[in-house]
Amino acid sequence: MAGDLIRVVLVDDHAVVRAGLKAVLGTAKDIDVVGEAKNGREALGIIERVRPDVVVMDLSMDEMDGAAATREIVARKMPCRILILTMHTEEESLVPLLEAGASGYLVKSAADRELVDAVRAVANGDPYLQAGAARALAKEFKKREEGASERSRFEELSNREKEILKLVASGFSAPEVGAQLKISPKTVDTYKQRINEKLGLHHRSDYVKFALKLNLLES
Repeated sequence: MAGDLIRVVLVDDHAVVRAGLKAVLGTAKDIDVVGEAKNGREALGIIERVRPDVVVMDLSMDEMDGAAATREIVARKMPCRILILTMHTEEESLVPLLEAGASGYLVKSAADRELVDAVRAVANGDPYLQAGAARALAKEFKKREEGASERSRFEELSNREKEILKLVASGFSAPEVGAQLKISPKTVDTYKQRINEKLGLHHRSDYVKFALKLNLLES
């Protein structure tokens, strides 16, 4: 930052939204809006030219959206921090955006109250997440941890057990699985018992749910 002044570039495809954001930031003496862009592609050129401290980035835009622009900014090692601004707290996009390099996440409906604080936070190197976004983030990471645990347990199965789990989850009966693998239905049942003990499965529906979580049925 130039002294204590935080230089900001606004990126949103609606001029009226940019005007509103600029008005909000204009109330803070330590923040200066030094550039505006209507999409991610235009933003890249402006960021290269003015070298802001913070980029307030809309998520949904034509030509290059906020997620793609964020990844490109990080790839080019541009020395600025990115605050994502969007209409909703989308759980499916929150974690990838933060992993891509975004420093914060703010819902537009809260911009008039929180934008100044959010810009200051990310400019100082601190992450900024609203309560709703933080909950979504925690939920997503919990889901990933559970998936990682299930993947780890799946990898502990033998190759034959993995084959049988996939076939059972795909709807094949013990005789049908046996016919495909050239083993007896009784042997299939023995393998299923081992799978049940290792994974805590009890019914065919459990096999289906487990397989779906790990995308085992995609092929």
